[in-house]
Amino acid sequence: MSIRRFFIISILLLVGVSVSKAQYDPSFSHYYEMETSFNPSAAGRQAYLNVVATYAMDMAGFEHNPRTAYVSADMPFRAFRKFQGVGVNFMNDQIGLFTHTKLDLQYAIQMLLFKGNLRVGLQAGFISEKFDGSKVDLGDSNDPAFSSTALTGSTIDLGAGLFYSRGQWYGGASVHHLNSPLVSLGDNNELKILPTYYFTGGGNISFRNPFISLKPSFLFRTDGTGWRGDITGRLVYNNGNKMLYIGATYSPTVSATILLGGSFHGVVLGYSYELYTSSINPGNGSHGLFVGYRHEINFANKGRNLHKSVRIL
Repeated sequence: MSIRRFFIISILLLVGVSVSKAQYDPSFSHYYEMETSFNPSAAGRQAYLNVVATYAMDMAGFEHNPRTAYVSADMPFRAFRKFQGVGVNFMNDQIGLFTHTKLDLQYAIQMLLFKGNLRVGLQAGFISEKFDGSKVDLGDSNDPAFSSTALTGSTIDLGAGLFYSRGQWYGGASVHHLNSPLVSLGDNNELKILPTYYFTGGGNISFRNPFISLKPSFLFRTDGTGWRGDITGRLVYNNGNKMLYIGATYSPTVSATILLGGSFHGVVLGYSYELYTSSINPGNGSHGLFVGYRHEINFANKGRNLHKSVRIL
């Protein structure tokens, strides 16, 4: 969770309502498992039908703390001698009296470049915002600036991304809210969503022990007025269709996160605990739960495999 997002949440918790000029995407501790959540070009990047779900509870201990649910699915396919991918994402983000709902459809196409794979992706989605004014307690003030009824609004949201992988390393860049969506809430309130830029990278470092590897990764994002960076390292044990990992993420000026997870026959489970390190201590940290399922898609009858995975999840 970014500092700017925390300040908005603090206002919501203190006064019960706020209409901000910017909307901030939630952050996920398991971002390395959820590449399509921030980059549409990752749709179908691996030769799997990939289904993931996560639930994040920020600022545990607050009565109206943020709670985010996310579900996605993506898969590759081959057409016109090109490997391509499609995906769908759904997210419900509750912050105080606000509910932010988002649905995205994604498409990506892959091409060879400098002995690696370059992917280009697009996404189009639908954003819905709701403010539940019926829960605002204004006492006897009857302030007309605060609505006492539910306000809703919706708009179209666009995004794009690039992803490049070669050998055991990868990198990507993407933008969400490319069209700077503007959501009208009632007759007097507007919510402007600023474009958010994402940059990611990572890879796989092997050791003499063939079952052990180190997987570093990072994710940096900014909307031009604020930023967050996540630097992650995971120590992974992999033996056939069984995998276990332990790791940590450091977000400068924000938090430190402990990561635990594993997979068995395509089912992936993960847990994270984020401890805030900023001078403002918002609650008791954040909990994250991750569940995924992957089913291999065999392209053997249609030529070579999609590509070599740079991650073993």
